[in-house]
Amino acid sequence: MATGAREKFDNIIEIKNVSKVFDGITVVDDVNLAVRRGEFVTLLGPSGCGKTTLLRMIAGFEMPTKGSIFLEKTDVTTLPPHLRPINTVFQKYALFPHINVFKNIAFGLKLKRIQTGELDKNGKPVTRKFTKSEIKEKVERALKLVGLEAYGHRDVTGLSGGQQQRVAIARAIVCEPKVLLLDEPLGALDLKMRKEMQHELAAMHKNLGITFIYVTHDQEEALTMSDKIVVMTDGAVQQYGTPKKIYDEPANAFVADFIGESNILSGVMKKDFLVEFCGTAFKCMDKGYGKDERVDLVVRPEDITVDKNKGALKGEVVSSVFKGTYYEMEILANDYQFTVQNTVEYGAGETVYMSVEPNGIHIMKKLKTVNEFDGVIAAENVVSFCGGDFEFVPYDAFEKGDEVRVKIPFDKIELTDDEADGVIGANVTQTFYKGSYYQVQIYTDDDNDFFIDTVDEWDIGDRVGVRIDPRDVTVVRREPRIESEHAAAAEESAEADGVGEAEVPDGK
Repeated sequence: MATGAREKFDNIIEIKNVSKVFDGITVVDDVNLAVRRGEFVTLLGPSGCGKTTLLRMIAGFEMPTKGSIFLEKTDVTTLPPHLRPINTVFQKYALFPHINVFKNIAFGLKLKRIQTGELDKNGKPVTRKFTKSEIKEKVERALKLVGLEAYGHRDVTGLSGGQQQRVAIARAIVCEPKVLLLDEPLGALDLKMRKEMQHELAAMHKNLGITFIYVTHDQEEALTMSDKIVVMTDGAVQQYGTPKKIYDEPANAFVADFIGESNILSGVMKKDFLVEFCGTAFKCMDKGYGKDERVDLVVRPEDITVDKNKGALKGEVVSSVFKGTYYEMEILANDYQFTVQNTVEYGAGETVYMSVEPNGIHIMKKLKTVNEFDGVIAAENVVSFCGGDFEFVPYDAFEKGDEVRVKIPFDKIELTDDEADGVIGANVTQTFYKGSYYQVQIYTDDDNDFFIDTVDEWDIGDRVGVRIDPRDVTVVRREPRIESEHAAAAEESAEADGVGEAEVPDGK
């Protein structure tokens, strides 16, 4: 391969085991990421997921608590922002209101020094400032790139929001950074302007050829503009891939729920290429699962075919809403309410039949259904973990202070409306409808996650109490981790028997 081609596909940024902790709360959790030169990469996730903190660490505005950040294979972890060949565009434009558009864009160039190619008497490179003609040429080129050629003399306070954002981008790119970071730059614009700027940003990226790293919580923005998308929640990367890969093959229930609309169900793999859900067997494209292995699966609303007379699954239309180019219907079948998008409308109360082609069903492996935590014996029948003292039924002799492992199945945890009614308090961070139940993720005050399977619906942000029947708390001695083939085989055998199956990403 030629050198130029090899450099094109080099990783310009490498993030290795980066974590960030604020006041004892982990906001970025052991992130590993590599960004190729010239890519448009979007950090996507809900508010508070750590995406902006990660961007600020790349820029140098925040230092990682642990881990390293490399730029072109050079460790820049502790390097201040002004020494990194990186510029940032913020949601708030931060333009200087007392100077015109041209001077706003030229500001960074006037401060920048470039090497002349000569050495001084001490052998150090000689630097100089840009000349007025060089600054004029670069500013005019930047204005042209953002479509503001005739606006150089204008006062920035008289520009529209979209025009001010273009000025901010021009100011960032005029210094020719190797990486451009954009932190929700379109957040303050109206819907029409946002859509226009999405296409303009994609075109700018193509023309400039530099690496863009973009932060947003908007799925459409990410899918429209990106070469790659990093989906984040709770400070961790859930999936990294192309927009098509993430949409068609979500790695877990969170990604499936966050990217586009999804029907997320629990099912059973009867054999290779055959999965059963809602009491009906469907052909699929997946293989390699155990016989009768429990799985999660995703069916997108547009992949469901509806017919009045025939189909694999019988249901009843609950509601129908016209969305412009299609009707979005809610159809109840075997206690699961499907969201379906169809060009033909069926009215509420009608009986219909649904079918799904094999390539419309995406299977996801369950990793566990049991919460596990490290704990300490506080009394004969009391174990301390996650900031609370929980009673349990001892089946072994423990001493006070013994370090133990605590296990609670997802469906054996009760959430209470009043925090005072529980042993500990927590906030609801995610909720997924899984057919006949909801899977709820809560975040405790001491920075731990619980997953609960419940028939009750909870809203994100709800403050809840956590209560567990002592008979459902399993406490075992904490054994040293044994890294061996025998231990791995035993773990795999336990998972096959249904112990430790999960609907959450590794490490959570």
